[in-house]
Amino acid sequence: MRPWPARSDSRVGRGDLTRSARLRGARRGSDDTPVETDAAEPLKLDLPQFVAGTLRRLTEAGHDAAVVGGSLRDILHGEVAADWDLATAATPEEVTRLFPDARWENPFGTVTLAGPPRVEITTYRSEGSYRDRRRPDVVHWGSSLTEDLSRRDFTINAVAWRPRDVEAGIGDLVDPYGGRADLRRRVLRTVGDPELRLLEDALRLLRAVRFAARFELRIEAATEAALRRHAPAAAELSGERVRDELLRIIAHDPPSDALRRMERLGMLTALLPELAALRGVEQRKSLPGDALEHSLRTVDALPGHDPILRLTGLLHDVGKASTGGDGHFLGHETVGAELAGGIADRLRLSRADAARVSELVRHHMFAYRRDWTDAAVRRFIRRVGRQRLPDLFALRRADNAASGTREPLRGGIAELEQRVAAEIASSPLRMSDLAVNGTDIARTLEIGPGPEVGRVLRALTEAVLDDPALNTEERLTALARKLHRGGDSTHRTGGGGRGASA
Repeated sequence: MRPWPARSDSRVGRGDLTRSARLRGARRGSDDTPVETDAAEPLKLDLPQFVAGTLRRLTEAGHDAAVVGGSLRDILHGEVAADWDLATAATPEEVTRLFPDARWENPFGTVTLAGPPRVEITTYRSEGSYRDRRRPDVVHWGSSLTEDLSRRDFTINAVAWRPRDVEAGIGDLVDPYGGRADLRRRVLRTVGDPELRLLEDALRLLRAVRFAARFELRIEAATEAALRRHAPAAAELSGERVRDELLRIIAHDPPSDALRRMERLGMLTALLPELAALRGVEQRKSLPGDALEHSLRTVDALPGHDPILRLTGLLHDVGKASTGGDGHFLGHETVGAELAGGIADRLRLSRADAARVSELVRHHMFAYRRDWTDAAVRRFIRRVGRQRLPDLFALRRADNAASGTREPLRGGIAELEQRVAAEIASSPLRMSDLAVNGTDIARTLEIGPGPEVGRVLRALTEAVLDDPALNTEERLTALARKLHRGGDSTHRTGGGGRGASA
């Protein structure tokens, strides 16, 4: 573990005082900027018992402490805080002595209490430059709440509540940068010079979009201009950081507003150039708009509680930019699956989430017809995977809604869903559903374990998909002998492709 910063006798070092002066100087002269002040105003909070107890223990030990950041911002916005953020003059060592069960695993002075609710306690600090545009090069423990707030990204996050009577929830709002007023007026602005704030951490580009979407804020002109200038730097962010912010962004309704803002500011091109390339790709749909607008409408039509499915909707037509030469986008689902898989890797999605995205994109162009045989339905289930079918049907419904397409009363998705459910309930669909297993086949054929057993089992599975009545030990054993003698790896009676043989 790296050595922890020592407390500085001064509030900040010389370089940080210079930066602080620049922050304040940048605020003056703007007609849209509230005057900064260190004045506090009374504010009563309904503190959870665990949070109140944490504050009480810190203050009774003689340490200044306050509720800060996102938890207070959410309360000021009329929401309920899920997790709580506290800042204190106590060093991490002092905090962990007060809370022996706390966890302290980072160099930035944040100590975590499990709760409930979860509480993060961070020591007041000042910071040096951010050469990697992610973390400060130098951190000094401080003693000033106001100076600690000066390092925050946006005014709505640079707010604090300092208790006077913890038990009664009585205290003062400390708001030196006008964050509460900005929330009320629905304005997003940086703390101080936006150029400096964005140079410190490029993730603030995406955080600006997320906060503007979540709280329905307009971005102040100077902040927006800086976001536009620094947008290319988003491409330098790690995939994990982009993933986390992007999934938060598309979880808000409607996600298309934030995504369009990302496009206008230049972030979409920097982060998802494959998606940005859909702008101007015309297509024949009932609803107007190019392929990007269609993709954005698809995202809006998917449930917000499942951001990975929304990400899939965003990427489902990403292959159209390179397959539209004849106006029909033939094979765009295959090309799109490869592109979506590459994006998933770039975003460091889990293996399961990456497979979910790419496979749904690959299969989203299925073309059901009423003349599908039951065997065709079973093969469709087998090809897509029963666990992916609910997602695929949700994606198709969103795709149709974004296209202005109405499902037919007969022969549509609802009918296919019913047929799928019936087959899943009654038919053998997987190798594990067979009445025989590999040991049975090896014994019947008098061979040892090996590729031939697997080949025969796969052929038996295909045969049972065509005719479930074959799934008895006697019939499968006889068929296995025949397959082994003839070397025939299939026993198909029809079905299996797209269209009628899906």
